[in-house]
Amino acid sequence: MESQSLIRPREREAIIQSLRAGVTPRAGLQHIQVGRVREVEALIKDIDRIIDGGSAFRLIIGDFGAGKSFFLHLIRTVALEKGLVTIHADLSPDRRLQASFGQARNLYLELMSNCSTRTKPDGGAITNVLEKFITDARIEANTQGLSIEQIIENRLHHLFDLVGGYDFAQVVKAYWRSYETDQEQLKIDAVRWLRGEFASKTDARKALGVRTIVNDSNIYEFFKLFSLFVKQAGYGGLLINLDEMAILYKLAHPRSRMANYEQILKILNDCLQGQATHIGFLLGGTPEFLTDPRKGLFSYEALKSRLEENSFAQSAGVVDYAAPTLRLNNLTPEELLILLKNIRRVFFEGELSAKAPPDEALIAFLNHCATRVGDSYFRTPRNTVKAFADMLSVLEQNQEIKWSDLVSQVKVDKEVNSDMPAQEIGSATDEDELTSFKL
Repeated sequence: MESQSLIRPREREAIIQSLRAGVTPRAGLQHIQVGRVREVEALIKDIDRIIDGGSAFRLIIGDFGAGKSFFLHLIRTVALEKGLVTIHADLSPDRRLQASFGQARNLYLELMSNCSTRTKPDGGAITNVLEKFITDARIEANTQGLSIEQIIENRLHHLFDLVGGYDFAQVVKAYWRSYETDQEQLKIDAVRWLRGEFASKTDARKALGVRTIVNDSNIYEFFKLFSLFVKQAGYGGLLINLDEMAILYKLAHPRSRMANYEQILKILNDCLQGQATHIGFLLGGTPEFLTDPRKGLFSYEALKSRLEENSFAQSAGVVDYAAPTLRLNNLTPEELLILLKNIRRVFFEGELSAKAPPDEALIAFLNHCATRVGDSYFRTPRNTVKAFADMLSVLEQNQEIKWSDLVSQVKVDKEVNSDMPAQEIGSATDEDELTSFKL
C-alpha cells in the first residue's frame, strides 16, 4: 500500500522541479527514498560513532546517475535529525581539498555557507551554533556562579592544543563580547572569520586581534576545530559531505592531483587511527575516480592499500559494509517500481485521480526502458526517473492525453559510456585558472 504521509506544497514543488531537472531534491527525500537499506544502516552506525566521540570516513562510489548525491543528502538528513551539524559542497574546478591559489579556501567558504542544523537545514547556521554555545555558557555561568568569559575559556581551552585553536577561541569570545558591548561590527567580523571570509591576516588582526585565518593550507585543521566547537555547543558532532570528487580525478596536472590525494590520505589516517573526534567525512565519487590505476585514488599506493575491497568478502560474494569504500548496490527492478510509485504519489498529492497513470502504466514504462536501455535503467536510474517525471507532468497538465499514448514515445538517454575518455580540468600548470574543460 502506498504511503499517505502528508506532502507539503513546497516540498512537492521542490521534488518535482528537481526530478525533472535530473538533480537531487534538497527537501522531501523521505517521500521518494527506496532501497539502500544496508548502506543506510552502515552510515547510521557511523553517525552514532561520531556522536560517541569517534570519527568516520566513507567513500560513496557509484556510476553517474546511480544515486550518489541522493544518498549523500539522505544521510545528511539523518545526521541532522540525530543532532549533528552538517556542511556540504560539490567540488568544482575552483573548489578543491588542496591548492595554492585559493581553491581550497573556496571549498571551505562553500562548505561553511551550507552549514546546517536540524532547526536550520538549508544552510547559514553558523550564527545559530554560536548563539547556542553562548546561551549554554550563560546558563552554566549562572548555575556555577562564574563569569561567562571564564566558562567560555574553560570550554574552549582544549582547542589550544590544535593548530589555530587559540585564535579560534578568541574569535568565539569576541562574538560573546559583541553582545555585552553592543558592537554589531565585532559580531559580523567574528562570523566572517569563522566562515573563512578574511583574505588578509592584517585585516583579521585589526578586526579581531588574531593572527590566523583560513587559507589553502589549513582548511582541514579548521574542520577539526569546528567539530570540537559544535560538540561544545551541544550538538553531536560534524558531518562533512563532499560530492563530485571525480573533479580531482580529472585534474590535468599530476602534482595537483597527488596533493589532493595526500590530503585525502591524511583525513583517512586521522579518522581510522582515532586522531579526529566528533567528525565524519562522506566523499562521493565515480568508480574511475577510485580505481583508475593512472589517475584515480588507486594510483596512490598508500590509498590503494587502504581502500581496496575486502578480498574475503569478495570471495564469499558478500559486501563488507564496514569498509571505508561503500559501493552503492544496484536498484532492483522491484525497487525502481516502488520509486516510480512514490514519484507518482508526489505528483498527484497522494490521490490516484483520473490523471494519474495506474500501476499498469508504470510496469509498461519500465519494460519500455528495459527494452530501450538495458539493465542500466535500474543501475543508473537518473535518466529514467527524469523521463518518468516529464511524462507525469504532461499527464498532469493534459487530462485528455492517455498514458498509453506516451509510453512508447518516451526517450530515455543511455548513460555516458564509462570507457569514454574523461574530461580533464585545467592546463599543464597549477598556476593557471582551472576553469576550462577539454576532452
